Amino acid sequence: MKEFMLLIRNKMSHQDEWPADKHQQFLKKCESYISDLKKNDQLISAQPLVREGKIISGTTGSLKELPFNETEEVQVGYYHILAKDFDEAVEIAKRNPEFEFSKTARVEVRPIKTKEKTTGFVYPKNS
Repeated sequence: MKEFMLLIRNKMSHQDEWPADKHQQFLKKCESYISDLKKNDQLISAQPLVREGKIISGTTGSLKELPFNETEEVQVGYYHILAKDFDEAVEIAKRNPEFEFSKTARVEVRPIKTKEKTTGFVYPKNS
C-alpha cells in the first residue's frame, strides 16, 4: 500500500449559513467516512483544521507573517490514507462528504514520498 494525502479545500465561509441540523448531518457523514476508511485499514490520520493561522514566507533573516486567508479558499482538513495506487486514492477522495454538502469543495490528492531514492533516508512516521 502507498501513502497519500487528501487535502480538503473549501471556501472560508461555506458553512456559515448552515442550520445546526445540516452541520450535524455533515459531521455524522464525516464520522462514517472515517469509520469506513479505518475498517478497510486505509486511514493513517484525519483532522479538520481551524480556520485561523498565519503564512510564514521569505528567507531566514527577512521572514514575514501574513494572514493565511488571503483568498476565499482555505484548507479545511486532511486525510492521510493508504491506497494500492493513485487511482484508488482518487476514488477514496471522491467519496468525501464535503462533495455532498458543499458545491465549493475541492480535494487535492497527493502521493507521499516516504523515502529518498538518492540517500535512502526514510521519513519518520507517527506510530
